[in-house]
Amino acid sequence: MCGNRRFVWGLRTYIMGVVNVSHDSFSGDGVRDVSTAVAQAQRFVEEGADIIDIGGQSTRAIEGNPKYARISEDDELRRVIPVLESLVPRIAIPISVDTYKPQVARHALEAGASMLNDIWGLRFDLAMAELAALHQTPMVLMHNQDRVLYSDLLSEVKESLKQSICKAKQVGLKDENIIIDPGIGFAKSTKDSIEIIRRLNEIKDLGYPILLGPSRKSFIGAVLGLPVDQRLEGSSATIALAIANGADIVRVHDVKAMTRVARMADAVVRS
Repeated sequence: MCGNRRFVWGLRTYIMGVVNVSHDSFSGDGVRDVSTAVAQAQRFVEEGADIIDIGGQSTRAIEGNPKYARISEDDELRRVIPVLESLVPRIAIPISVDTYKPQVARHALEAGASMLNDIWGLRFDLAMAELAALHQTPMVLMHNQDRVLYSDLLSEVKESLKQSICKAKQVGLKDENIIIDPGIGFAKSTKDSIEIIRRLNEIKDLGYPILLGPSRKSFIGAVLGLPVDQRLEGSSATIALAIANGADIVRVHDVKAMTRVARMADAVVRS
């Protein structure tokens, strides 16, 4: 269960619509005020989203610095919680919060969030999984690391995900509440991101539902030579291929278009 919804993995692809409440979002769609964020989320629901993912911290890398721009817990709370509190009574679908900070996660769960999305896969703080276990909340564990360097990409990504899963289970998070994400675009070269999509079925062998977020990512821009606002077709292609190779949830910015892509892909690969 996620909130009041039961997801049946393998039946169809679920759409996670991204609401960025950070002004410096890489995708160029960040919003600064509560009313705009709520309106965007409500539109996503109308367009077919199954989950809304709210993020207050941009993951855009600072030029010349491999680290991500990080904000304080207080700043992240100021961005996320008012949107969450305003949105919870207005929509019926589950709301996820994209954070790796336990205090943000705790306040988000208390405000009505029904999923946690940790882009560091518990590398920063195991308390994230403890909170998810306490609230019986689904949690996304994403692969991430500080460097773009691999001897064997798929083996290393899978091993890291296994470690994240093990940590989560040790503090009581149930298998049914674990979702994994190989981290397209995070500490991955263009070649790496493409290889993960191509070999996604190997990650599926871990036995957990897979979330994938290729939408508007830089590897699409690198292949097509296009800026972030012109990557719709590239996002569509990567999402269709990800679904064909086993993705269960796709995290997207263009909900209406990607819902149609997913439904068509499902008709081909899941019928």
